[in-house]
Amino acid sequence: MRHDLISIDDSARLVEQVRSALAEKKPLSIRGGDSKAFLGRPVSGEEIDTRSHRGIVSYDPSELVITARAGTPLAEVNAILDEAGQMLPCEPPTFGGGATVGGVVASGLSGPRRPWAGSVRDFILGCRIITGEAKHLRFGGQVMKNVAGYDVSRLIGGSFGCLGLITEVSLKVLPRPREARSLTLAIEASEAMRELSAWRKAALPVGGACHLDGKLHLRLEGGTGSVRAAIDCIGGQDLDPRFWELLREQRLAFFDDPRPLWRLSLPNNMPLIELPGAVLLDWGGAQRWLKSDAPAEAIRQIASAAGGHATCFTPQPGIEPFHPLAAPLMRFHRQLKERLDPYGMFNPGRMYADY
Repeated sequence: MRHDLISIDDSARLVEQVRSALAEKKPLSIRGGDSKAFLGRPVSGEEIDTRSHRGIVSYDPSELVITARAGTPLAEVNAILDEAGQMLPCEPPTFGGGATVGGVVASGLSGPRRPWAGSVRDFILGCRIITGEAKHLRFGGQVMKNVAGYDVSRLIGGSFGCLGLITEVSLKVLPRPREARSLTLAIEASEAMRELSAWRKAALPVGGACHLDGKLHLRLEGGTGSVRAAIDCIGGQDLDPRFWELLREQRLAFFDDPRPLWRLSLPNNMPLIELPGAVLLDWGGAQRWLKSDAPAEAIRQIASAAGGHATCFTPQPGIEPFHPLAAPLMRFHRQLKERLDPYGMFNPGRMYADY
């Protein structure tokens, strides 16, 4: 392990701040790198900053597990893994480099490889959290494990800090692909969707698929032989592999459009549907970025009819950022919140006004 990185266990200070806030019945607003502060509803509460609680707790490349404190910059984790020829397969965005491990898990955002490798939640093996009763608890570990009827390690992924304050996470990592090539083909979206379905059935080693401006951009990853065979099958022109970083970090020209940005998450193999604005297809079509001035209700109705949901990534007055939950699902969310944060201490209203 590198010894030039800062490692500080500041959990005692975090627990004490939660305990004091609990005694005074003051809600807490959790912050890390603030790289995703734009996503979700505004939170009123005393700020509790995790960035001082940082460092790699353990990492043995042979075990394919890294454990890091919540305030550890994602960039540091990626650098350490890269030195060992490994990676976080879900390639979460850094959004300008400020992302922390805690924020990665709390937001649950994954990059272009997600449909083929898995989501952030799929790689969480264990975690430590401070509950709304100021208890510092460990869930899971370095193996998959359910605790007290809930796999809390998985549930904390994508919870936006509403279930507890993450202090430490163990993540599964994988070796980097031996071979990676990026290609671009000039084909329309409907044809691209058909080709992707055929390549999936043929088990071609696709690790990224994005359609934009009349072109399909592909990333092929795996063994040298399988990648070269796929190139012979697909054809196309070479693509700068930095394209995938620009896509993941939302730095492509598409994202400069001043209209609100929406993310539609749809079932795999969902056919093309008419969307009211400029569209970028990611995840082989399962994730569709939309730049649109259309009413939120209209966009969400389209997403719901297709069996998916829509999230607004651009703060807009009067627009709820997250897709409304069905009553049974909201009831489950509330029950879980009551178990881990019974007094509503953490990020109240970040996801939903009454949650």
